[in-house]
Amino acid sequence: MRVISGFFRGKKILEPNDTKTRPLKDLTKESIFNIINHSNKFKVQLNGAKVLDLFSGVGSFGIECISRGANKVIFAENYKGVLPILKKNLINLKCTDSYEILEKDIYKENTLLMLNETFEIIFLDPPYKDKNLEKIFEMIIKGNILKKNGIIILHRYKKEKDLIPPKFKIVEQKQYGISKINYINLLS
Repeated sequence: MRVISGFFRGKKILEPNDTKTRPLKDLTKESIFNIINHSNKFKVQLNGAKVLDLFSGVGSFGIECISRGANKVIFAENYKGVLPILKKNLINLKCTDSYEILEKDIYKENTLLMLNETFEIIFLDPPYKDKNLEKIFEMIIKGNILKKNGIIILHRYKKEKDLIPPKFKIVEQKQYGISKINYINLLS
């Protein structure tokens, strides 16, 4: 797995040896960034953006954001089996001022609320078996952490029927192999 574009283009991203972590495939990642840059269904500028990468794993998505000009990425991951790999991948970038690692359980009420920041992009890539997404969406609203025109990018198993709270709307959906990507806006 490598960084696809930008300042770190071609840089190798280390992957885990276990099966609990499911790194984002390069083809899927490339498609996500093409949609971010060219969709007329939402308007998000990656250059200069703040990005929240929830369940970040090895950091593939957030690292790609940094490479493409995001101002800051917060990586939220607490799985001990992947944290050392995430940290090593970020250390290899040699740009410590553009990211932060949040080693906390995001389901705990105050984790997202304590961020005190708003984000243009929230990338949400929970384990496929995770059934608590509604709680995360509620915390996004309660913490007011998604900017007005921001986008949530949700990576899920293609057959998963997630309940998206009524304050949110899926504006675009794409399928790649066994996974699907939902692009979700917060309704005004």
